[in-house]
Amino acid sequence: MATKKTTITKDKIVSMYMNYVLEHSEKPKSVYHFTKINDFSETEFYAFFGTIESIEKEIFKMFLEKTVDLLNKNKDYETYDMKSKLLSFYFTFFEILTANRSYVVMTLKEHNNQLKKLMQLSGLKNSFKNYLAEIISDDFRTQQEKLQNFQEKTFQETSWIQLLLALKFWIDDSSPAFEKTDIYIEKSVKASFELMNIVPLDSLIDFGKFIFKEKIYNK
Repeated sequence: MATKKTTITKDKIVSMYMNYVLEHSEKPKSVYHFTKINDFSETEFYAFFGTIESIEKEIFKMFLEKTVDLLNKNKDYETYDMKSKLLSFYFTFFEILTANRSYVVMTLKEHNNQLKKLMQLSGLKNSFKNYLAEIISDDFRTQQEKLQNFQEKTFQETSWIQLLLALKFWIDDSSPAFEKTDIYIEKSVKASFELMNIVPLDSLIDFGKFIFKEKIYNK
């Protein structure tokens, strides 16, 4: 009796791609090679992705979408203030990254060219900015109108840089359970929000001391 062929979905293609990269320490040479080795057709592949590279971009975007989905399932999340929502996002996002650490570290360390690395994360960047736009509170908007110092786009751009720095810190972190990354996230988010409130000194000094110790003194 013939075995029924498994239906190909976007998630299954992503899973097969990640497994291939981890097992071969490189990405597939072509769509033809990738689909043949996984026993499905190029037509099925092109129903979801245009190129091999587009899978890479989609994976990081899917990590973020999974993060937001998990956050929204928490009934208390909606009651959080803006800073607490962003902290919850960070901790959940990095839990998902940790569950896929071998793939994430391998793919990001593969690209010494920073431009290529940022292109790979372009889907993540757009989705992250959309997330930030959703959590910006009316209080924040009113406050920034009064201060005329921190527009929404500026907040989105600086938050994106903050996320990239946290990602770099996490990749280099060798502490048990990546506890130093948790400390980094807490200090980073606290400092950024106090900066927006024009009372940054204590948090920025505390955050600066932590970065100096971890990135310079311990080298």
